[in-house]
Amino acid sequence: MQTQWTSLVVSPVQLFITSFCLLCWLIVTPIANAEPIQITMRSINADGIGDVIGSVSAKDSDQGLVIFPDLTTLATGEHGFHLHSNPSCEAALNPEGESVSGLAAGGHWDPDNSGTHLGPFGNGHRGDLSKLIVDADGTTKTSIVAPRLTTNDLKDHALIVHAGGDTYSDTPALGGGGARVACGVIYQ
Repeated sequence: MQTQWTSLVVSPVQLFITSFCLLCWLIVTPIANAEPIQITMRSINADGIGDVIGSVSAKDSDQGLVIFPDLTTLATGEHGFHLHSNPSCEAALNPEGESVSGLAAGGHWDPDNSGTHLGPFGNGHRGDLSKLIVDADGTTKTSIVAPRLTTNDLKDHALIVHAGGDTYSDTPALGGGGARVACGVIYQ
């Protein structure tokens, strides 16, 4: 009987190696399985959806969602960048009956119903992202971090680029980004 039990005895080294491998697997597997999301971005205006202007890829990290824009033909300078509630880039009519580019995307994604615009690191709309900085050649390739988002949060929403910068406040309205000039939809 004693020989049967001795074959089940695990040395401390074997236990350590097994535990270490299991821990590594538990840590690395979710990161390795988090597939980046690729979003095609198109120009938008009051007449509807236009040409492809590039793409945005997004992946989860230990810092939150990392977004890698690769966009062209945007005006030089700062641009507001937000995750909007609806999965649409279509123009829609405002209360005055005017067609507005990307209005079908709805407002900034605000699942916590904060009702306020405090930027990507505040406790307002979770759709508030860091502004995009566009170089003199009309491109932007600088990655941004959205610490309160994951790739799962992007699904069934729209990414919108605004014509102007963002104050990350409610004054002027929604941070003053102005017209919606580019959009990409993330489908489930």
